[in-house]
Amino acid sequence: MTTALRRLRNYIDGEFRDAADGRTTEVVNPATGEAYATAPLSGAADVDAAMAAAEAAFPVWRDLIPAERQKVLLKIADRFEERAEELIAAESENCGKPIALVRSEEIPPMVDQIRFFAGAARMLEGRSAGEYMEGFTSIIRREPVGVCAQVAPWNYPMMMAVWKFAPAMAAGNTVVIKPSDTTPASTVLIADIIGSVLDELGHPRGVFNVLCGDRETGRLMVEHEVPAMASITGSVRAGMQVAESASKDLKRVHLELGGKAPVVVFEDTDIPKAVEDIAVAGYFNAGQDCTAATRVLVQESIHDEFVAALAKKAAETKTGAVDDEDVLYGPLNNANQLKQVKGFIERLPAHAKIEAGGEQVGEKGYFFAPTVVSGLKQDDEIVQHEVFGPVITVQSFSDEKQAVEWANGVEYALASSVWTKDHARAMRLSKSLDFGCVWINTHIPLVAEMPHGGFKKSGYGKDLSAYGFDDYTRIKHVMTSLND
Repeated sequence: MTTALRRLRNYIDGEFRDAADGRTTEVVNPATGEAYATAPLSGAADVDAAMAAAEAAFPVWRDLIPAERQKVLLKIADRFEERAEELIAAESENCGKPIALVRSEEIPPMVDQIRFFAGAARMLEGRSAGEYMEGFTSIIRREPVGVCAQVAPWNYPMMMAVWKFAPAMAAGNTVVIKPSDTTPASTVLIADIIGSVLDELGHPRGVFNVLCGDRETGRLMVEHEVPAMASITGSVRAGMQVAESASKDLKRVHLELGGKAPVVVFEDTDIPKAVEDIAVAGYFNAGQDCTAATRVLVQESIHDEFVAALAKKAAETKTGAVDDEDVLYGPLNNANQLKQVKGFIERLPAHAKIEAGGEQVGEKGYFFAPTVVSGLKQDDEIVQHEVFGPVITVQSFSDEKQAVEWANGVEYALASSVWTKDHARAMRLSKSLDFGCVWINTHIPLVAEMPHGGFKKSGYGKDLSAYGFDDYTRIKHVMTSLND
């Protein structure tokens, strides 16, 4: 007997709808490898409808006083708390994530981030007015950019949706957001939450819209004539494609792409503490995090001791079922990602050594063991390219100069960390490391008040913070004559 699959639907102008042409795709739970739902495979007609709804709602939403937009976002945050167990269940099924970790590590920061941007809604100030030409006064207006086409990833589908809609809506923009085709469930639930709040407070339904679909759906959204801005969190390849598509009509683009974070460990560090923290930061969410601590550079004098301790910690780290409170992470998100991670391990050069893990775990789902690989060289594939899995590589460096050279010697530039008791060294490296974030004696904490975003092929634009809020606004100069 076959269990009926749940039917997910698009959310357009306040209504849940199937794709106009009826096409669907199956959604698979990565913890079981089995389909649990179907979702629309949205095409041009669906994109047209969502963009029209957002465009119609924009003038009304834009012209609200900031306090009214704040009120909406604060109520959305409250509703997230009230419906937290529904969100947790949806995200766990979406991604195979441990339920306890979604509850403790995702719901609280998401609620906090929405409330942060609710406050930012009332900070649309410009520089003070002044006279810069005799007889004239200049003022600066901060305005929303318009309709925003947003594409969220599958590693944190729920949280990344928050990072996109919250600053956009706070600034007065309207939103059409597309979750990944492998993880649409939590975003569809978010649509129900936001739609109910907009209805209750009497605001246009088209302020927030969700389109399920694949890469083609995303391409149609970015190339559509209505959006003034395209925002994507995803791979470097996807970011380049979005930038190229958006260039055809000069849309503003916001890109948060891949990462290959260096973790630079000096001989004076507290090895047990560093190993403990780095393992968590490397294996959390199955290493499916652009900032994950997966590329460790260790000073040669402590290399062997560090590798032995890290391998022991990896062997103690558990992956497994969503209801097991002792596991640190769940499965990889999909079969293709499992194949990619396996491929990196299968192609390791002869000089590399697998110190721990290196294999799939279990017969069902896409679980992969916590892995440590040592003996690597700077130009090895696994050092240069993003694995996006629970794999930590270790290299040995001789001195500070070599550490900086190797740390910067990749095409990504999102996040990094330095582990040392030497304050002056930490300050030198915080300047020298070419990454959007440098953590010192820690790795991966984020707060709503501080920006997240990188350089080079990690993209441009910032998430979180006032800088992320600024990205969803435009600047207008108004000059008035003081003469009769």
